Amino acid sequence: MPRAAARRAIKQDRAVQTRKHILDSAITLFARRGILATTMADLARAISMTPGALYWHFPTKEDLLLAAIEELNGRFLKSFEPVVRQAKHMTAREQLLAVCDQVANYLGDNREHGIFYGMVGAEAAENAADVANALREALDFYVETISRIIRRGQESTREFRTDVDARTIGNTFIFGNIGVVLQHNLFRETLTYSPIARTMNEALVKGLLR
Repeated sequence: MPRAAARRAIKQDRAVQTRKHILDSAITLFARRGILATTMADLARAISMTPGALYWHFPTKEDLLLAAIEELNGRFLKSFEPVVRQAKHMTAREQLLAVCDQVANYLGDNREHGIFYGMVGAEAAENAADVANALREALDFYVETISRIIRRGQESTREFRTDVDARTIGNTFIFGNIGVVLQHNLFRETLTYSPIARTMNEALVKGLLR
């Protein structure tokens, strides 16, 4: 590889790593302090970067928040790849339980990601329309994924009750799990996350069965 091309590749790799470092730190800081209490200067200090360098990567706090939402969405979807590969061999009930387990496992291992959604969602709804819309779009994808599994269990495999609305259950499932993460964060000295999340998710699935 010519030297000029090699230098460009190294710079690009460094830029990718720097961007990932910024997003990791931003997700943590926004989860802990929210949107309004977190400034770009705060983030620059947290990652030992000059404000000018930070603004080069993300011109505004909104740009940073939108990138953080996109990053979290990508990580969450990637974590579901094993479930997706196995799903075609599962019944609707098995699919729903697998998704429940994966959500519980992911949020249990990445507590601040769930807190980020809760904190940023609460503030963005009143203060940052574009950020709120991005969050709605990301979360609605998961709601609709759950809804499709439930509809399959209602209409095709006949495993689930038909007197419940699939979208309502999908919303209950997704936002219930975010709520459990927030509750665990508040009571983390006395509560263990996984048993609470799994109890809630298993109850939801059991309540759907005919």
